[in-house]
Amino acid sequence: MKLSPSKPEEPDVNLTPMIDVVFLLLLFFMVSTSFIRESSLKVDLPEATGQTLTERQAPIDIVINAEGQFIIDEVTLLKPDNTQLEGQLKKAVGDTQDPHIIISADADTDYQHIVSAMDVAQQLGYTRLTLATRQKTSKPK
Repeated sequence: MKLSPSKPEEPDVNLTPMIDVVFLLLLFFMVSTSFIRESSLKVDLPEATGQTLTERQAPIDIVINAEGQFIIDEVTLLKPDNTQLEGQLKKAVGDTQDPHIIISADADTDYQHIVSAMDVAQQLGYTRLTLATRQKTSKPK
């Protein structure tokens, strides 16, 4: 009796479990990724330490009142456009490299005026912006 050896079967690789694992890993990384929304306007917010910061140069003050008037270093501009703001800011800064600019706005000022001032400063390459605020005082009980 002669028995012929049987041919070995080709190994069958099932890819379904591997695809499932890769899909689960992809899903895990997508869910665990933090999506950070970066702002294009860089603002140097003041710290609440209560200590005064020493300045090398006098800061440039931009004051915006509720009617939309801009006062840049004691020069008043009545509802200026961005080119007028840019010209006056360049004149106030002079030859100073990256000056410290403080924007003080009335609480009732349109938000667009504040953003316009920040945008003009950013377009001119000034990165040291501070928004002036007043510390809220608590009423005694």
